[in-house]
Amino acid sequence: MTDLEAALRRAVRGEVGFDVTSRALTTMDASNYRRVPLGVVAPRDADDVAAALEVCREHGTPVVARGGGTSIAGQATGTGVVLDFTRHMNRLLSLDPGARTAVVQPGLVLDRLQEAAAPHGLRFGPDPSTHSRCTLGGMIGNNSCGSHSVAWGTTADSVRELTVLTARGRSLRLGRDWAGAPQGLRELVDGDLARLRTGFPDLPRRISGYALDALLPERGADVARSFCGSEGTLGVLTEAVVRLVEAPRARALAVLGYADEAGAAEAAAGLLPLGPLTVEGMAVDLVPSTRGLPRGGAWLFVETGGDSDAEARARAEAVVRAADVVDALVVTDPAGQRRLWRIREDASGTATRMPDGAEAWPGWEDCAVPPARLGGYLRDFRALLAAHDLRGTPYGHFGDGCIHVRVDFDLLTDAGVARFRRFSEELADVVVAHGGSLSGEHGDGQARAELLPRMYGEETVDLFERAKGVWDPDDLLNPGMLVRPAPLDANLRFSVLPREPVHVEFGYPADGGDFSAAVRRCVGVAKCRTTSVTGSGVMCPSFRATGEEEHSTRGRARLLHEMLAGELVTDGWRSTEVRDALDLCLSCKGCRSDCPVEVDMATYKAEFLHHHYAGRRRPAAHYTMGWLPVWLRWASRARVAPVVNALASVGPLAAVAKRLGGIAGEREVPRLAGETFSRWWRGRGGPRGEGEPVVLWPDTFTEHLSPSVGRAAVRVLEAAGLRVVLPPTLRGRAVVGDGTSKSALALPAARRGRVCCGLTYVSTGQLDRARAVMRRTLDLMAPVLETSAPVVVLEPSCAAALRTDLPELLHDDPRAARLAARVLTFAEALERHAPDWAPPAVDRPVTGQTHCHQHAVLGDAADRRLREAAGLTGELSGGCCGLAGNFGFEDGHYGVSVACAEDQLLPAVREAPAGAVVLADGFSCRTQLEQLAGVRGRHLAEVLAEGLEQRPE
Repeated sequence: MTDLEAALRRAVRGEVGFDVTSRALTTMDASNYRRVPLGVVAPRDADDVAAALEVCREHGTPVVARGGGTSIAGQATGTGVVLDFTRHMNRLLSLDPGARTAVVQPGLVLDRLQEAAAPHGLRFGPDPSTHSRCTLGGMIGNNSCGSHSVAWGTTADSVRELTVLTARGRSLRLGRDWAGAPQGLRELVDGDLARLRTGFPDLPRRISGYALDALLPERGADVARSFCGSEGTLGVLTEAVVRLVEAPRARALAVLGYADEAGAAEAAAGLLPLGPLTVEGMAVDLVPSTRGLPRGGAWLFVETGGDSDAEARARAEAVVRAADVVDALVVTDPAGQRRLWRIREDASGTATRMPDGAEAWPGWEDCAVPPARLGGYLRDFRALLAAHDLRGTPYGHFGDGCIHVRVDFDLLTDAGVARFRRFSEELADVVVAHGGSLSGEHGDGQARAELLPRMYGEETVDLFERAKGVWDPDDLLNPGMLVRPAPLDANLRFSVLPREPVHVEFGYPADGGDFSAAVRRCVGVAKCRTTSVTGSGVMCPSFRATGEEEHSTRGRARLLHEMLAGELVTDGWRSTEVRDALDLCLSCKGCRSDCPVEVDMATYKAEFLHHHYAGRRRPAAHYTMGWLPVWLRWASRARVAPVVNALASVGPLAAVAKRLGGIAGEREVPRLAGETFSRWWRGRGGPRGEGEPVVLWPDTFTEHLSPSVGRAAVRVLEAAGLRVVLPPTLRGRAVVGDGTSKSALALPAARRGRVCCGLTYVSTGQLDRARAVMRRTLDLMAPVLETSAPVVVLEPSCAAALRTDLPELLHDDPRAARLAARVLTFAEALERHAPDWAPPAVDRPVTGQTHCHQHAVLGDAADRRLREAAGLTGELSGGCCGLAGNFGFEDGHYGVSVACAEDQLLPAVREAPAGAVVLADGFSCRTQLEQLAGVRGRHLAEVLAEGLEQRPE
């Protein structure tokens, strides 16, 4: 233990982490930069902050204050001690509806403040797209804005008082009329009044540099406002009094379509006199699909408010009438508005990939110019991109003249980094020529501070340095930011990654087969740190259960990044730090769809486990749960299901078996079916009818544990006029196969087993075994692949494995992609192959949860339509059930598994109306419901089959 670490542990009551994991999790924010800290401190209160500052001052160690870590300019990284305010100093201390103020701690997430203010008809004005995970302290440090800044301004406009600690331990209460000003600050301002009155651009989004002009006497000498945007370089915030605004009772959204981006930009300023709440813009090159948007090549999102829906709509329609548009759309439905806003909020992530898959990065993320000059600036910006052979997708706050953009810089080669520097210098000159600010929202950090002399001149920058000296004479707080900055092309986070592709098993088709590129997908916007799920969202259940960064998708990606870098995490694939962080990953695949850049942590986890345990003994659960298809098949062939069930019901025997098998003692072992699905199928005589053939996949769970689901599916599919067949168990000359042929010539193939998607082997990282199982399956499916018959898979996790894991693991076998393309869910099969069939009218409410793999990989649109046609009303919850295949059964996971279920699924079931059908298409979901709530969940096929039995012929 170092002297610094020991001193901090003695002085601070909060957590002190100098371990590899704690440091690795904070090497980066959402920028291009990386710095390795010495350690991380999570202070419990202001006294802890003061104690940590005193220790660091004595040791000459820099200090960086960090909130949600979503800063885009590098200011939330540092080489000293990081203060993490999200763990303890994250409370709303008070809220006064009459005064419209709130007292908050720096680690409070913005959405928590909004939730507390909403019942009073109030809200905090600024709302960055990261509102679900950014903190008030970070917003104050960066002077954040958000889409509603045309109505409610920047964070500085919403700050009343700030309590800060200086690096030398003095507590100051900052406010107007020089309240809390450190000694020497007033003299500094009085000595340069002329420069402060003339040297700062007058525009709504001027964030760059220190806001020293807020200290002018005619502006109230507001020390708190001047502190905003100082990026943790002047003092450490411990408490803030913020102003709240009245929230409109109703809102409408006018989406205005323009021919191109310049047209939208030039129109934005003209809409401001109408008093909109937002004027946001984006062009077609940012939008994955224009479905739901009006015609055009660019759009403005103009939100209006009112005391009633009619008033809000009238104002939106007035905006449409005043705008010269190609097409327009007014949306008053809250759900419809959320869907449209999600496109804009995810842009900070989606913009990191160009349409052709090329990577794009921040660095010139948020320049701002006077709104009236935005059109001209965008034309010059596009021209500069073309001159440097670069591409970017601008979007952002058109009403404030602030543009966000990710550019496809090559930050991996010396030549590419040199071009990044040249472009940055030239763009800074373009911004200044248009009277703009290098930063219009996210701060200067390391990305732009070096170029501040181009915007302000050397004299004003010298004034910034002197102001820093007044507040922090020892240069202890976040050195290298804003003043005396590091070069903008130093400390790039990509420089430590391997230049040659890493040998991996999966194909990573979206990343050119490069595992490093796959890991680079995580840009740190931290949507995975959201603490509540909206709609059918899933990501990230383990973070919501533990609240720990290492159990978020971003945290795991950071550890994988450091594993590849080899500086902090030095033992590569054998890393215990990475293993432990991935241990609580449920492999729910939620990040594959919910992460704006589609990080696929389930695949990364399987890849890591494969290498980590290569040539070594695995955990017992990998053999029991990973090889589950084998054990169940043996039990079926030996016809010992009744014996196994009887033994599992004997407590002491079950306890020993679970302990030996690495299974959580709290879990009950699921009962094996007395008759497998295939045995029932053979008993009924195989296929019936003459309709279009569909191949029903006998997945392991349906086959051995829930054959009632398979029987129900056969009943419904046949009622819809389809001819159900099973995939051939044996290779032979069957046209499609019925799972029953047993010729003598086929006996050797029979010993190789039945078709299997390989899911359990993939989820436990046994990729060699998974590949062998998948290749055998492709051999067995050869007769099916020679036809055009669809493959209907009832278990969502198995369908997802066939759609994604199969072609990505067997990327060298063209048959894998062919089979993946054939896979349909139960609802998709009915919709596509029996479009005229009407399901029975069940006419009951539903509750339950959309399977996480269905949400992430398969989609549930067809299921929604089928439920609606059957009169099954209501919405299913999001999140993950928490059992997630082998995860919830493994020893040590039970607590997190239950917490995940309590997040969405169990509350939804408890609050369901009387008589509601509990839908759960996944075996894991049904098992979790039964074991935790004593509730029987049912597959949609079972519900429809029951409806058929009750429907008069």
